[in-house]
Amino acid sequence: MSSVTTNQQTAVTPMPDSSRRMSSEERRDQIVAAAIAVFGARGYEGTTTDDVARTAGVSQPYVVRLFRSKENLFLAAMQSSLDQLMQVFRVALADAASDLPVSKRIGEAYVDLLSTRGLHQTLSHAWLLGGHPVIGPAARKGFAQVWRFFRDEAGLDADQARMFLAEGMLINVMIGMRLVDDYGSDPSITELFRACFPTELPHILDIAPRGDEPW
Repeated sequence: MSSVTTNQQTAVTPMPDSSRRMSSEERRDQIVAAAIAVFGARGYEGTTTDDVARTAGVSQPYVVRLFRSKENLFLAAMQSSLDQLMQVFRVALADAASDLPVSKRIGEAYVDLLSTRGLHQTLSHAWLLGGHPVIGPAARKGFAQVWRFFRDEAGLDADQARMFLAEGMLINVMIGMRLVDDYGSDPSITELFRACFPTELPHILDIAPRGDEPW
């Protein structure tokens, strides 16, 4: 696994260089990063463009002017989350110097993405919006892309790919529920964490979002 990332290092948006004006593309990336954090924490229905604007440090009219609708903003957040997911998977897959099996390298990459607040939950919310006329088809396409990565690029058989997705969904639920707050005090939750993260538990306890954090 890569070096441990502390909660203090997790960031919603990169801090701009105050000595220069941000480009429109940099500003867009900043808004999308804020959208991932807010949509991840509050869901599609519970988030407004004003919430994202405040988190990104820009005006709400600017967000609307750039993305035109909350729907488009969510699609951008979902696609960015998916792109980041696939990027770290492919980097892990290409790490021929590692002695770890492919599935282990990809699993560690998935866990390390917890340092990007809201990414796992934004994707989870997207998977639950299958009935939305625009987001639903985009989410299904993205989910199929992840499956095809496991099958075609990572070389996992169908049962291995199914198990990997199932464990990933369990991790998403654990993170979204902020179950880490009950680690050590609730025996059932403690047992669950130890079963899911036998070698990565200190890292998880360090970077998992807490109940008193906004995302």
